[in-house]
Amino acid sequence: MQKFDTKQLNDVVNEAYEKIKGDDGGNNADYIPFLAKVPSKLFGISVCLPDGEIVEAGDTDYVFGIESVSKVPTAILAMQQYGADTILQKIGADATGLPFNSIMAILLENDHPSTPLVNAGAITACSMVKPVGNSDGKWKSITDFLAGLCGSPLVLQDELYKSESATNFNNRSIAWLLKNYNRIYDDPDMSLDIYTRQCSMGVTARQLSICGGTIANRGVNPVTKKKVFDAELTSKIVAMIASVGFYEHTGDWIFTSGIPAKTGVGGGIVGVLPGVMGIAAFSPKLDGSGNSVRAQNAIKYITNKLGLNLFG
Repeated sequence: MQKFDTKQLNDVVNEAYEKIKGDDGGNNADYIPFLAKVPSKLFGISVCLPDGEIVEAGDTDYVFGIESVSKVPTAILAMQQYGADTILQKIGADATGLPFNSIMAILLENDHPSTPLVNAGAITACSMVKPVGNSDGKWKSITDFLAGLCGSPLVLQDELYKSESATNFNNRSIAWLLKNYNRIYDDPDMSLDIYTRQCSMGVTARQLSICGGTIANRGVNPVTKKKVFDAELTSKIVAMIASVGFYEHTGDWIFTSGIPAKTGVGGGIVGVLPGVMGIAAFSPKLDGSGNSVRAQNAIKYITNKLGLNLFG
């Protein structure tokens, strides 16, 4: 386990914040009306170490939509409930090489939805979460698990949930196409609603860094010291994040950053270096692929400055 001088880490995090806060590239997501209204200047960075120490800068207490980052917790929960091998069989762990909401990926690989970290596989994962057939029970399982990972409860952003529900036509097609291939394991409409709700949870950069820190700490929350999931699942979820966390641009991300990370159109990114740290950054302006411009640059700056690289 790599040890940091606290002052050095604090200096690098603040240096990254100061250097990158003026970056003005990208645009807020506008296909979800709620996200278009988030103040574009917001920017925060948070790092959670295995001993529970948190180093941060900027707007780390601002609550934003977790969006696709929520796919990571639900993937872990499904593996915790069923075992990693069952998730591999019923969903898969392959990168599609296509956009996160691709219908073509399902048609090309109709034997499974590819991975729980794209929309199709995430909707399937929500269909699998126990108790099957019980919407309220599923929702409690997901929100309790999220709270365990993040060290505190997350709150559903009702306006975001309504906004997403009114515009999720593509995901409705995905859910029923999965049903056609017998690759959804509960009611499709209920599974889609659970997925939409989990994407609409509000989270802070600090909570996301603690989530990443819990994964990096082999399932034990560094802040609460509570065991959230089995240690052997760490390598499985980190492998998934490393292969598809930035969708069709994951290779470029890993090549330039060296850290497995999952992105969401709410502007958040969470990265994991097992045994070393969880790191999160948030800013709402996105590049053309739906990834936060400032958050990407901040995480890359910090990992490169500190010489951190999963493959190094």
